Amino acid sequence: MRLRHALASFALLIAVWQAVVWLAGLPHFILPSPLRVFTELWDSRALIGEHALVTLGEVLLGMAIGTVLGIATALHLALSPRARQLLGPILVFSQAIPVFALAPVLTLWLGYGLWSKIAMAVLIIYFPVTSSFLDGLLNTPQGYLDLARAMQARPGQVLLRIRIPAALPNLGTGLKLAAVYAPIGAVIGEWVGASRGLGYLMLLANGRAKTDLMFAAVLALCAMSVVLYLLFDALSRHLAARATGG
Repeated sequence: MRLRHALASFALLIAVWQAVVWLAGLPHFILPSPLRVFTELWDSRALIGEHALVTLGEVLLGMAIGTVLGIATALHLALSPRARQLLGPILVFSQAIPVFALAPVLTLWLGYGLWSKIAMAVLIIYFPVTSSFLDGLLNTPQGYLDLARAMQARPGQVLLRIRIPAALPNLGTGLKLAAVYAPIGAVIGEWVGASRGLGYLMLLANGRAKTDLMFAAVLALCAMSVVLYLLFDALSRHLAARATGG
């Protein structure tokens, strides 16, 4: 059922896209038709695939590092009220800084290579993972905690066997958000300075007026984001099932 709904939504999007092209009478170098873009996507599949693998590597490394840092930060904040008072506002304030403003700085510090793009992905991923997991850790059902207190469980046991398992669904939600946002961070980093990746390919195609190729690269990025979301959605449901003993 979910696949059918997704396909119907995609078909509707393509129909609206084609209708805009027809009704507005736009030239293909302004807005190419879906057929032109899909044709370009197939004809340039090797080129797009090569750059997509670079972006995917940046995203996956950023996801891994951002998730580990986010989980570690959430655990520290959950165990230390003073740390929450001191670091909580800083985390919130960090989200007010536009990522576009940070991209040139990270490129200056880390160079035009892989790590500046990974750092951008980490910055975007870090907050939703930290915030979601921390919210789960701080909102453990009171009945579980009362039972642990009655059984005289030690704080470490409460954390490992009750609070963390109960917070797994929240962690899954944060990971789903991170999976959608991570490619954005990597592409922004590639826009600022890169010689490979889908972001670089978009700029290259735009500079050469190859609008079909630019849209094809955007579609490839969208497909990557959707696949990552579906994978982490499955992981989220698995974590939720574990939390409920399913």
